[in-house]
Amino acid sequence: MDILLTHGYFLAEDEIERKVMKPYPPLGLLYISSHLKARGFSVEILDTTFRTVASALAALEAMRPKLVGIYANLMTRRNALKLMGKMKEVGAIVVLGGPEPANYAEEYLARGADVIVSGEGEKALEALIPHLSRHGLSALDTIAGIQFKDGNGKVVSTPSRPQIGDLDAQPFPDRSAIDLEQYLTTWQTHHGVRSVSLITARGCPYTCSWCSHSVYGRSHRRRSPENVADEIELIRERYQPDQLWYADDVFTIHPKWLERFAAELKRRGLHYPFETITREDRLNDKVVRTLASMGCYRLWIGAESGSQRILDGMDRRTNAVRMRDMIRLVKSHGIRAGTFIMVGYEGETWNDINLTADHLRDAAPDDVLTTLSYPIKGTPFYDSVADRILARRNWEDGSDRDLTIRGRNSPRFYAHAQRWLQAEAELARIGQASTRSWRRLVRAKAASAVSRVGMYVSRNEVEHG
Repeated sequence: MDILLTHGYFLAEDEIERKVMKPYPPLGLLYISSHLKARGFSVEILDTTFRTVASALAALEAMRPKLVGIYANLMTRRNALKLMGKMKEVGAIVVLGGPEPANYAEEYLARGADVIVSGEGEKALEALIPHLSRHGLSALDTIAGIQFKDGNGKVVSTPSRPQIGDLDAQPFPDRSAIDLEQYLTTWQTHHGVRSVSLITARGCPYTCSWCSHSVYGRSHRRRSPENVADEIELIRERYQPDQLWYADDVFTIHPKWLERFAAELKRRGLHYPFETITREDRLNDKVVRTLASMGCYRLWIGAESGSQRILDGMDRRTNAVRMRDMIRLVKSHGIRAGTFIMVGYEGETWNDINLTADHLRDAAPDDVLTTLSYPIKGTPFYDSVADRILARRNWEDGSDRDLTIRGRNSPRFYAHAQRWLQAEAELARIGQASTRSWRRLVRAKAASAVSRVGMYVSRNEVEHG
């Protein structure tokens, strides 16, 4: 075995996902595996999703690889450190990749990582594996796209590696390297369908100040419609899915590509219900009609706020009024409209939260997910508030989700604000067709939540250093 690939996500530890039970495999690792295997490397994957931490550590100790690549993101930092520690105990060289390690190179390298891959992992590991075999950890400065510590303990970042230009030339994700049937069975058990994820493009060219671009930068590279359809045919043959999840950042970014893709799927008789994500500025009636004809049953549209002032502050480059129009348009074509709402962004006032409530009442999306904004290192948002960031946990035990900002309202304020927004959205969905008793119940929930928000506003509870 030339390299073992693994990650630090454990479904058993994810309280929210255990309620939802819609797990998907780590596509990034599966792409790296297929790329390396196509070039003659021997690769194994230890998929931790359905394991416990203890069983994963035991498996790593038994396997004792000489080289391990660990994918880490802000959710999996603590477990990635545990896996890394076990690998150092058995003498393995540890390479980290994913969206977080490059932003915390000093921290990860100080805790035992040997090399951090910045950006895409395929080409970097293709060059790194034979180098490590021949030279060990010496002369790493000849490898592009990595970070490491030199002999003086200084973190060295080599020049960026060019991104993969032709995604059609890449092999499909190595789904056969893991027990994908366990994911499908989980879906079948909890939702009555078998769902498979795939991506049609890499990267997002937009400039949202809170969003990390540490892996793909601000690039956008798209596969051809024919290539994606080939993958779906293979998925159909091997896994018999009932639906698909297009995990792109912005699925409808190119309307002409979407038209070609829809035509190619129709030509091949590939009609699967699916859900995906997009933006309001990449939607119009023709695009939504195309999505409906393809089988889209739910479309997630990133709203973030109903306040245009906050959207402009985020550099979202979207329009709050048009957002509501697009949600209604999506619903009019029989597609469930989901949306994301973020509270607590820098400069947000009670009036901005009220505008978001108005937005939800007016648009009445079918599904709403709310979150409290947090600064992710490496983003413009993080840089703009860096001198006021407060960490609620030690770095090893937390994540960027545990970071808050001195001077903004307290977590209790935002928890109640989120409940209120959810209640207002629920009330809007009920509409005129609902029973009076149910409407009274939901209105009471909304009133209770907003009264609590008002209480914390009157107390002027804020974060303090």
